Amino acid sequence: MGSSSYRVCVCFTRKFKVAEVQPPSDVKEAFKEYAGGGTHMNAEQLRRFLVEVQGETEATLAQAEAVLQQILQKRHHITKLTRHALTVDDFFHFLFSVDLNPPIRYKVHHDMTAPLSHYFIFTGHNSYLTGNQLTSDCSDVPIIKALKKGVRVIELDIWPNSSKDDVHVLHGRTVTTPVELIRCLRSIKEHAFSASPYPVVITLEDHLPADLQAKVAQMLTETFGEILFCPESESLKEFPSPEDLKYRVIISTKPPKEYLEAKRLADKQNSQKERDSDDDGWGKEPSSTEAAADEEDDDKIDNGGSDCNQDDEDDDDSDDKPHQAPVYKSLIAIHAGKPKGGLVEALRVEPDKVRRLSLSEQALEKAAESHGMDVVRFTQKNILRVYPKGMRVTSSNYKPLLSWMHGAQMVAFNMQGYGRSLWLMQGMFKANGGCGYVKKPDFLMKIGPNGQVFYPKEKQPVKTTLKVKVYMGDGWHLDFKQTHFDMYSPPDFYTRVGIAGVPADVVMKKTKKKEDNWTPIWEEEFTFPLTVPELALLRIEVHEYDMSEKDDFAGQTCLPVSELKPGIHAIPLCDHKGEKYNSVRLLMRFEFVEC
Repeated sequence: MGSSSYRVCVCFTRKFKVAEVQPPSDVKEAFKEYAGGGTHMNAEQLRRFLVEVQGETEATLAQAEAVLQQILQKRHHITKLTRHALTVDDFFHFLFSVDLNPPIRYKVHHDMTAPLSHYFIFTGHNSYLTGNQLTSDCSDVPIIKALKKGVRVIELDIWPNSSKDDVHVLHGRTVTTPVELIRCLRSIKEHAFSASPYPVVITLEDHLPADLQAKVAQMLTETFGEILFCPESESLKEFPSPEDLKYRVIISTKPPKEYLEAKRLADKQNSQKERDSDDDGWGKEPSSTEAAADEEDDDKIDNGGSDCNQDDEDDDDSDDKPHQAPVYKSLIAIHAGKPKGGLVEALRVEPDKVRRLSLSEQALEKAAESHGMDVVRFTQKNILRVYPKGMRVTSSNYKPLLSWMHGAQMVAFNMQGYGRSLWLMQGMFKANGGCGYVKKPDFLMKIGPNGQVFYPKEKQPVKTTLKVKVYMGDGWHLDFKQTHFDMYSPPDFYTRVGIAGVPADVVMKKTKKKEDNWTPIWEEEFTFPLTVPELALLRIEVHEYDMSEKDDFAGQTCLPVSELKPGIHAIPLCDHKGEKYNSVRLLMRFEFVEC
């Protein structure tokens, strides 16, 4: 038992007792049950607890003994301990250890042998930008950071330099300072597989004449060598699998213009459909307020301004040079491009060819509203990339769930756009060992006897109910200054817990606040019925109540519900950027009740 002091004024100091952390009653009861009523728990008893309560169904006696030894060495490393069993305090220490008792499995366990189109892929947008979309520096540093966090799709906008003899990466028609393409490519090669062995896709937004396309082809082949995946045929009938493409780099962009022109001529001969303008075919965009809709406290500001986004991969940067870049064309494994003729044509599934289609978040909303099942059908075989609307000049992000509900694989995010939307993205890709590829749920890939596919608008019955109990939190006093949250007293913490997922599952709840306590104990339980648990993310946030101002942020995390292990676990919390705190964590219990 200790105390902490807060100076209120020159002559007055407030003292607060700091109580030693005690195990919650559920922890004591579990220990009592599995220790057979005794004062110590041996390795076999611990194994039974891991199997029956913690969801470690394959836990062996040897593994339980190893865990037991780790706990004893960590807690009693100074003294010579001869016993080989845990006390209730040792057991509590184990349960509250992020390293020994995490809430999800940190290993790849999905089938990685299906085509790329069967996976959600961790995707960056304008991966070279260090800040906003208009004036920030371009650099390879954010690319390296993204790769180290498991991002698998890197986007580069490539433009001629001022002397037209080299290639720069920059956000076109803005005042972002450029970086050399070769620097970005070399950094990608060096860091591509630092967090995951599965393939890195480089999406090129190409604004180059043919001579510089040829130079890019040379850069790519010389930089990546044998790890560069080159398709054997002009267009793939089916995408390879992540397993087939381990430690490979894949190029995705629109084919050179001379190739596109030849294809368009052939398409005109094979189709009598009228080719209207994109404006006619795609219709007006939905209002920005609809696209930016978010819960009232999400603090997402969508600044107005001109649409500076250069993601339309069919921009025609015409020049007078002949378009002949055969080597460049041969390196493009995932062909991009938006067919003329409107939404229905763009979503057409071709029997002998796969491709990538890019839609803005607004265009995706429109497509989901009018052709939702067509989008799902398209994404079963082809790749759909969704990117932020151009008005997001501050590099903010959008809610990713609508895209995932419709099977979009590449939901492109500004990795420097910190906030709740990015927390959801980071949460989704904690799944499957954080390898950057998450197998899409089976229902998104199924085709019925009459060709029907999943209908995202149709409300589903409740499949399972997730019960979440928030016991307590600890670690803030180690990671924050004593006066960080309040100058005159210890913090008043509360926890928000909820679900991000399909609309029927979305909810947010919160505990009561615990006043003047660095180690709050809540012991509150919440129930979440889930209609689509496969796409559900558990949102967890801790805030510090402030009577006079906005409540202070005290940590967050987001976890894929499909990966949660049942039982009592330690939940590490992260800062607003998604970086894990050294010590801050919650003790929580998860229970699934099948319907």
